[in-house]
Amino acid sequence: MREKPITVLLIDDHPVVRNGYRRLLESTADIHVVADADNGETGCLLHQEHKPDVTIIDLNLDRQGIDGLETIHRIKIKNPAANILVFSMYSNEIMVQRALNMGATGYITKQSNLEQLLKAVRKVSEGHVYIDQELASNLLTDKWGGKPSENPLDVLSKREFQLFKLIAEGNSVVQIAEMISISPKTVGVHQASIMKKLKLKNRSQLVRLAINCNVIQA
Repeated sequence: MREKPITVLLIDDHPVVRNGYRRLLESTADIHVVADADNGETGCLLHQEHKPDVTIIDLNLDRQGIDGLETIHRIKIKNPAANILVFSMYSNEIMVQRALNMGATGYITKQSNLEQLLKAVRKVSEGHVYIDQELASNLLTDKWGGKPSENPLDVLSKREFQLFKLIAEGNSVVQIAEMISISPKTVGVHQASIMKKLKLKNRSQLVRLAINCNVIQA
């Protein structure tokens, strides 16, 4: 049995949501929230400072700075053994797979109840991979036909998918370059590669595809 409480870092850009889940987590004796952040950059710094047992992160951190996927990426670069639990509104297999590819060790949706959240935190803190059962099933088969899911975005690399999402959200080349610390020229090269791989002619088609794949909301 664990002698010390599980230490948790919360990263979510909605203060009401963040504070609410902090209270819920700390209502149990075996979990202690050591810090929380409303953006990815601050979250990365707090992770370095506190080295929490589990970092709970929302993927949709687009209000300011880097998004959730980039935050996961930066935390894992600095701390490869970091245990990261995604707690997000996204429930499609595309986002789940991308988060896992970036280094997340758990994924549940914000529709999950408190019992599921606590179970996920405890499992991830022990180094186990924890994915909501329904989401895990969707990763393996197409939920309508029982066939392997055909995802048109699978042709994109981790970095290309990240840029695909940022472009679809309406960010400019300069804004994206600042967000993920690369040059505008490099962003342009990635963008050209994305358009070619996906056989897209313009940004409007890219946005339409992102909506159809549930990467962004209309």
